[in-house]
Amino acid sequence: MTADIRLGLIGDNILASQSPRLHRLAGSQNGVRVTYDRLIPARMQMPFDALFAHVAEAGYRAVNVTYPYKERAAAKVTVDDPLVRAIGAVNTVIFDAGGPHGFNTDHSGFILAYRWVRGEQPPGPVLMIGAGGVGKAIAFGLIALGLREIRIADRDLPKAQALADALRAARPDLVTRTGTDAVGLAAGAAGIVNCTPVGMVGYEGTPLPRDRMRGAAWAFDAVYTPVDTQFLQDAAAEGLQVISGYELFIGQGLDSWALFTGLPLDEARLRRDLADGKDTE
Repeated sequence: MTADIRLGLIGDNILASQSPRLHRLAGSQNGVRVTYDRLIPARMQMPFDALFAHVAEAGYRAVNVTYPYKERAAAKVTVDDPLVRAIGAVNTVIFDAGGPHGFNTDHSGFILAYRWVRGEQPPGPVLMIGAGGVGKAIAFGLIALGLREIRIADRDLPKAQALADALRAARPDLVTRTGTDAVGLAAGAAGIVNCTPVGMVGYEGTPLPRDRMRGAAWAFDAVYTPVDTQFLQDAAAEGLQVISGYELFIGQGLDSWALFTGLPLDEARLRRDLADGKDTE
């Protein structure tokens, strides 16, 4: 194989990310070698703006962007899709002759993950904890899945309110509630969604006590390192149907690869290779 696709991931706390391996395996299926760098601003001693400018000039075909930079990335790219402009966050950036273009595969990846587990069942009233970049993408995905009521909890109340306003602009009949305390918004929720980093490696814990999940039908955690977070363990123990962040990881990875390269992928083979710990290095 020859080196011909240079990719990367910009974010904090990404040393455990499996994205490099996913894209290297995707390249291997197609007979091309992929380099996929972890680009951590603090470790590279560059603020985000400087790092973004660096990768734009350094021969990268594209980058994924993760916490906490998705909204900042959206301000630096051309976004052609009006839905992604409404979301206001991008997790995928492609560098081409026309400059950087932004996409959001968290949105499409979540829809795939939800349908993989719950099929055509409507989400019901949802409590979403976290209104940042991934939260925005998930919330708009929920609208596509038939959402009629959402409660948004975020420590930054104006951020939660701004997201509620954006969602109502997309669906005027949507019922919204916002607050800073997830516990106070949990009663009566059918779905409980964690869109904060709480629970991932380096941010141990859970964003909602187990007893506040009682009576809900399903739960989703955007965190996938580890896959079996305390949040999802608690949800399963209370009888909720769980959607792992790993399914979002797979979904957004498949969609990102298609945008990066246009090359095909055997999803079943990719899943097997990832589960078996296979890599190309």
